[in-house]
Amino acid sequence: MYVHVAGNNRMNAGVTGEQKDYGKVAVLMGGLSAEREISLKSGAAVLAALRAAGVDAEALDSGETGFHARLLDGGFTRVFIALHGRGGEDGVMQGLLESAGMPYTGSGVLGSALAMDKLRTKQLWQSTGIPTPAFSLLTSAADVEMVRATLQYPVIVKPAHEGSSIGIARVDAAGELLAAWELAAQYDRNVLVEQWVTGGEYTAGILGETVLPLIKLETPNAFYDYAAKYQSDTTRYLLPCGLDAAQSSALQAQSLAAFRAVGASGWGRVDFMLDEAGQPWFIEVNTVPGLTDHSLVPMAAQAEGLDFTQLVLRILDTAVPANDAEVRHAG
Repeated sequence: MYVHVAGNNRMNAGVTGEQKDYGKVAVLMGGLSAEREISLKSGAAVLAALRAAGVDAEALDSGETGFHARLLDGGFTRVFIALHGRGGEDGVMQGLLESAGMPYTGSGVLGSALAMDKLRTKQLWQSTGIPTPAFSLLTSAADVEMVRATLQYPVIVKPAHEGSSIGIARVDAAGELLAAWELAAQYDRNVLVEQWVTGGEYTAGILGETVLPLIKLETPNAFYDYAAKYQSDTTRYLLPCGLDAAQSSALQAQSLAAFRAVGASGWGRVDFMLDEAGQPWFIEVNTVPGLTDHSLVPMAAQAEGLDFTQLVLRILDTAVPANDAEVRHAG
């Protein structure tokens, strides 16, 4: 892994100083989704950071027997959600916590559910004028046969409700489409086939109302897949991203608009492509991005003068009562 980060201290104000009393914090991790292993790593990193900052924090694995009793009867005053994927990032856990009156980090029920659904995210973006690549929905092998000859290759095929690039494949010719659909269909009955965008891949971290510096991702793989994200030492993370200040600022503003369009709040990440003509194409929103040693939001926060512990505390500040939308949104 190659990381080029140029930092500053613009966001340090208000982070240092007297430690807040957060009460007892539950760090939710693990779960039963296809992203369980990544969630365990994120959760462990968050737990260590909170404890290092003097926060009374306890790890809870939502995939283990007895989880609900431990959560509801544990005397927790806030919840840090480090769950990735279905059951933790899709509004299900958020609904449970709201019904129990337990403040939690990140987006609410609606924003979590919409952002996890790539199909509805793209439909919302289309309706609000946010550019996103053309796509078709595949729910059966018959759908594959119907669209196979109409597509302009290459395309990318992905489950509609997974993250971490799980089940995703690039398709360069019509004869490869069925196999790619079969792979994605192992994870979701709704599969998207999306027009491939040739160009640079970027990500924008969101922290409250602040859009962190853009990161450009470069990999020798066909695309920024699971291996490139979590296993490869050849992935490059360019920060500064190489764009001029005006273009970066415009793309940050568009990223925040894309984030808000799906009702996301608190913190998260927006991924987009920049084609060879300089046109952005928005791909997806992550409402609980990874917090591992390969993760992007911590890299961007570092460039803004926030170390990992400070970032985790800022995220914990988004754990506010569900009806306090203004505070949740402000972060």
